[in-house]
Amino acid sequence: MLAPLPAGPLDIVGDIHGEHDALCALLAALGYDEAGMHPQGRRLVFVGDLCDRGPDSPGVVRRVRELVRAGRAHAVLGNHELNLLRGERKQGSDWFWNEGAHRDERFRPYATLGGEAERAEVLAFFEELPLGLERDDLRVAHAAWHAPSVARLKALSNGDGLGALFERLDDEAGALLLGEGWRAAARAEKAPWRHHLGDPTAPVPMLEAVAHCDEARQHLNPLRVLTLGLERRAEAPFFHNGQWRFTERVRWWQDYAEDTPVVVGHFWRHFPPLQRAHLGRGGPDLFSDVPHHAWLGPRGKVFCVDYAVGGRWLERRGEVPAGYTRLAALRWPERTLVLEDGSTLATTAFDSSPCAEAAQ
Repeated sequence: MLAPLPAGPLDIVGDIHGEHDALCALLAALGYDEAGMHPQGRRLVFVGDLCDRGPDSPGVVRRVRELVRAGRAHAVLGNHELNLLRGERKQGSDWFWNEGAHRDERFRPYATLGGEAERAEVLAFFEELPLGLERDDLRVAHAAWHAPSVARLKALSNGDGLGALFERLDDEAGALLLGEGWRAAARAEKAPWRHHLGDPTAPVPMLEAVAHCDEARQHLNPLRVLTLGLERRAEAPFFHNGQWRFTERVRWWQDYAEDTPVVVGHFWRHFPPLQRAHLGRGGPDLFSDVPHHAWLGPRGKVFCVDYAVGGRWLERRGEVPAGYTRLAALRWPERTLVLEDGSTLATTAFDSSPCAEAAQ
């Protein structure tokens, strides 16, 4: 479930979310030809969330699959791919199920798959993807690199597939919470509010036992950690993706103390003057006080390369100004950003020397 990164210079592409035109523009800006070859021998790495919400998820998946299977690119599994392996219908995923889900009307028009055979082929490709990639000077995961979770993954067997493993790990976490009495407490807490948890206008209070169960379940399943990150009890309930939530994402990179840099996606970073609230994201803005080109954490060892292209459908609907979302790639070892329009941006460099760390 973890695999080696190839040697040599890399171009690490952020979450694509079905934006096939943006992907084609970015690959051209990076200097790749139609076959995925680069004149300087560079290699592509995709951080996951290839699909959902955008107009052409099948096109993105086909392109990345061709590159990976030809040995010209590597990719890690994102939470949106994992949802499909689990059989979960989530926001923006009806391109895969083609069931005309009412909640997906806002994303139309979008390309869909040809039928069961192509669905099976997509799932087979997702099953091939590791949860993390690493080499001596770099690590890549979709949402987080958490040493205890990585160690646990290395000790687990994936014989029945990632979807089945995810459910087994969730069941183990649920059994632990049941034994400790937390699940019963959460059910009792939810009971008076069960008809209001999907209503954004309902005055739902903080449900403490529910928050505890949600936080524990997130931390006890290493597949959740690497594809979704870590969570904690929220300061207050918030409504997101059709339900009230009681836990929020955390800046896990603030506790990352290892020497090896990590590149992730997932977290919907933004360029000025974009405000996270414009894209309808619930919970705290993890980058509210961080420059959009900065490495993260006290040692500057983590970089998020997701610039909210998963919200581009809002641009097409006119709900946010055009240009608010970007598709970007981080060049390694140069540590520069390349955007789909061909512009480049230097990131703030990290320095692992003791003097530099003391200065920070």
